[in-house]
Amino acid sequence: MLIKCKSKGSALLVQLTGELDHHSAKEVKEQLELYLRDTNIKDIIFDFDQLRFMDSSGIGVLIGRYNTIKRRNGQIAVVNVNKQIDKIMTLSGLYRIIKKIS
Repeated sequence: MLIKCKSKGSALLVQLTGELDHHSAKEVKEQLELYLRDTNIKDIIFDFDQLRFMDSSGIGVLIGRYNTIKRRNGQIAVVNVNKQIDKIMTLSGLYRIIKKIS
């Protein structure tokens, strides 16, 4: 798993490459928590262009960050979602709390 994060104003841009599963979820959470120590970050945009796979552990990562961002009155969005991950996000109901940007 490769994680690239970049702060831009009050937003954190997160590009994930590889697979977001039980093997990589802890690493992703830890990296994101480092950036989220900056309380000026109100929004997160996940770029899934290079994400090949996500399982329930990945869903947990997204929900955990959603809870943090919600307390800051911010939002989470995803971009470049492939068909497989889109199906997982739809079936899990994540799109009710996370915005999909086309």
